Amino acid sequence: MTDEHIAIDRARLERLLHRERERFAASHVRSRELHERARAHLLGGVPMTWMTEWAGDFPLFLDRANGARLVDVDGNEYVDFCLGDTGAMAGHAPAATAEAVERQMSRGVTAMLPTEDALWVADELTRRFGLDYWSFALTATDANRWALRLARRITGRPKVLVFNWCYHGTVDEAFVALNEDGVAVSRSDNTGPAVDPTLTTKVVEFNDIRALEEALAPGDVACVLAEPALTNIGIVLPEPGFHAALREVTRRTGTLLIIDETHTLSAGPGGATRAWGLEPDMLTVGKALAGGVPVGVYGLSAATAGRLREGAIGEGVGGTLAGNALSLAAMRATLTHVLTEDAYARMIPLAGRFVDGVQQTIDHYRLPWSIVQLGARAEYRYTPAPPRTGGEAMRAGDDDLDAYLHLALLNRGVLMTPFHNMALMSPATTAADVDRHTALFREVVADLVG
Repeated sequence: MTDEHIAIDRARLERLLHRERERFAASHVRSRELHERARAHLLGGVPMTWMTEWAGDFPLFLDRANGARLVDVDGNEYVDFCLGDTGAMAGHAPAATAEAVERQMSRGVTAMLPTEDALWVADELTRRFGLDYWSFALTATDANRWALRLARRITGRPKVLVFNWCYHGTVDEAFVALNEDGVAVSRSDNTGPAVDPTLTTKVVEFNDIRALEEALAPGDVACVLAEPALTNIGIVLPEPGFHAALREVTRRTGTLLIIDETHTLSAGPGGATRAWGLEPDMLTVGKALAGGVPVGVYGLSAATAGRLREGAIGEGVGGTLAGNALSLAAMRATLTHVLTEDAYARMIPLAGRFVDGVQQTIDHYRLPWSIVQLGARAEYRYTPAPPRTGGEAMRAGDDDLDAYLHLALLNRGVLMTPFHNMALMSPATTAADVDRHTALFREVVADLVG
């Protein structure tokens, strides 16, 4: 065996993808029927348009989910490594959260009044992430939107800086990218923007400190909105010294630093902020904190909060249902009993086991692929070395390979995240679940390489 990488036979890939689509259609008859019926009154035939992004010709319809398993309406059961694209990182229907939700439902869901649970959750978030003051939203997107408004209010500056191919939900300012010439442009998937995001946002590559310094030098950027590691374009880890330099240049230029932990919560109970010793001025996180119940939070350091005058925030920051009693009860239960230190101590090694299994197949078949771990999260990319920027990660994508691998695994009872190759461990995930993926991944790759 040589060290040369093998090339993928594209004709073979096309045949295999056709085979898997036929197998999917044959074993998901009820899902197909429901999708056809849904087209009458659901836009795109789904409750939310992202649900059309699965690899089959139609989406699965869910019957039930528990722990790290879900069952579709055709009775097919799956080991779930997607976990609602992080929203169910606590596992599906964790018992403590379900009990808290049931209890709170009988006591009232929303009254636009604070509950004692809010105090407990704020204290716990301070313990985990280190920021002093907290407020609640229903999604991480809203938390990011409101954090950006506060940053502009505090600094009096108009612009935001993000990293190329970042992910911050559907925040308008984040839908900007660098084209092949390194020029900022509105992303092609930016639907109906209110304004051209290049008017509001500067964008530089992750890990490029020189470009960051040049962008912040004019003093017109209110904040850098940053994931600790890029996650939605494949995992792009920070290079040594990147975060220290990011913090230094933001402080030197009077720019606030907002860390978005929504996906990097996989790094540990306090996300990458705690695991890597980061010092943001503000922090946002959502999705998994309440065990699947919609919630988002944003935190401010004492110094940052001190720059806001009491009562002067206004109605542009908040929402009628934000901070409701049900969400807070679910979050308290999830943080107390589910996403615990002990849970992460099991989840992170399982992700390491997942990485080892994938790497063995990559090595055995001499594939020009790589895999990266971020705490309880892992993701492979079709490039020999892990990408160091969002642009590199974007160019390493392969839609046909994604479709084949996702659909072949799904047809064999393993569910991966539809938008990319992310696998996430939950407190309910087992070593047997990981080993099942390892065996099936090797099987479907063996079919691919012949």
